Amino acid sequence: MKKIHHYHKRFRLSMMKAGTLAVVICAFFFPSYVKYEKSGNNFFTVSLSGVTVGNVENEELAEDCMMEARRMLASESDDLVFIDTDLQISGKETIWGKVDDTKDIIANMADIMRGHVKETLHRSYTVKINETSVNLASYQDVYTLLEQAIAPYDTEGAYEVKLVLDDAREVNVLTTQLQTKDESATEDELRESAGIEATFEEMLKAVEPEGEKDFEDYKLGLIDISYADKIEIVEAYLLEEELQTVQEAVDLVTKEQETQIIYKVQSGDTLSEIALENNIPMDELIAINDALEDENTTIRVDQELVITVPEPDLSIIWKDEQIYTEDYEAEVQYVPNDDWYTTQKVTLQEPSAGRRKVAAVITYKNGQEQSREILMEEVYAEAVPKIVERGTKIPPTYIKPISGGRLSSNFGSRSAPTKGASTNHKGVDWAVPIGTTVVASNAGTVVQAGWVSGYGYAVYINHADGRQTRYGHLSKVLVKVGQTVDQGQKIAYSGNTGRSTGPHLHFEIRINGTAVNPLKYLN
Repeated sequence: MKKIHHYHKRFRLSMMKAGTLAVVICAFFFPSYVKYEKSGNNFFTVSLSGVTVGNVENEELAEDCMMEARRMLASESDDLVFIDTDLQISGKETIWGKVDDTKDIIANMADIMRGHVKETLHRSYTVKINETSVNLASYQDVYTLLEQAIAPYDTEGAYEVKLVLDDAREVNVLTTQLQTKDESATEDELRESAGIEATFEEMLKAVEPEGEKDFEDYKLGLIDISYADKIEIVEAYLLEEELQTVQEAVDLVTKEQETQIIYKVQSGDTLSEIALENNIPMDELIAINDALEDENTTIRVDQELVITVPEPDLSIIWKDEQIYTEDYEAEVQYVPNDDWYTTQKVTLQEPSAGRRKVAAVITYKNGQEQSREILMEEVYAEAVPKIVERGTKIPPTYIKPISGGRLSSNFGSRSAPTKGASTNHKGVDWAVPIGTTVVASNAGTVVQAGWVSGYGYAVYINHADGRQTRYGHLSKVLVKVGQTVDQGQKIAYSGNTGRSTGPHLHFEIRINGTAVNPLKYLN
């Protein structure tokens, strides 16, 4: 019995040693437990926004898990997500400590992040047209916007939009190309066919001369379409509230707005025709042009006028091939006369319209015709041109006949300033002191010099261009009838004679005997 008891005690001692050894081995070699080292913190508890997500053996591993969790969320969407989270790492020194699998920590972190999304910037596209920009949620929305802009003009859907890199820009900016679907299909076929052989065939077609065309050979309808404005498309990340629907974008870029442009006066233009052709009210045309006083204001060739036209932010230009029959006018033929002023002209032959059949390409912009190119015509009846003889000499200029002075009465309707005075003023008045020098507005011949009823002392001068100037209410006349005077030559002194309400100079310009507003003719 004693012998057995001795072995039993030795067995228990062996078991205790083996257990201790196993614990030491696990502590040093089992992966879920940290080693015990007398070197400071060796066991770290990781929390995210106050929620514990696991334990790790060092701080670097916790931060790596955080980065991986962010990458996991980023890969789940194309959007740019901002997450408001706070990573806390608490360390301690320990002999025993079970660490967690990094995959579990990452998954826990990702779950917490999903619940703490502060804002999401959606991957989107900004379309810039001149000074207007619209933000769309997808590539397809951009296509839809651009296709709807041309849809009213490409009614058969023959053209398609392509987005290509803008070679003129150093950054990645897309711009647009429009081509027919047939052209796109041909390009695809060329790429799929035997390369150089197909290219050679296309070159032969390009240089092969075309035969003489007949009206039946022309392709009628839309033959070309393009965006008139530069379009730039860039990728962006934007908030939900910054995005627009396709319909909102279409309404914004295609809605017509009043735009001011410069119109250069052409030969034969009148103010009423300019207003009518540009669909602008006459009073508005006069209001936005300082050079226009009223609808009777004289305009000259090449004069620049400001006009307003309705125009969208995104303009469309397209060409339409048409065949039609029309009455047409021959171009006016001019016969120069070097002895006449340019203000003089006489019609030598009246015009007569002709009749013809025409094949033409008409260019439009936003529905307004811009130009017309005649490709072929068949004349049924020749037009007879209008023939006009006109002068080539530049007419003389007119200067203000006094220096200074206050404009006291304008040309035209007025209240009678004194009993017997006209309510339709035939000239303009400048209030000046008696004795102010009066000069000839233009060179000419004196035809009246002396007292004239109503005018008091007055001078009338006939000029080479057929016009006449009159100077009234003078105090002293310095010229005689029949005398020729130069422009700027002293002819009289101002006064207060005749039917007058005070010292001033009355000045008129008459054309063919009819008084006109002198202020429109003074240089």
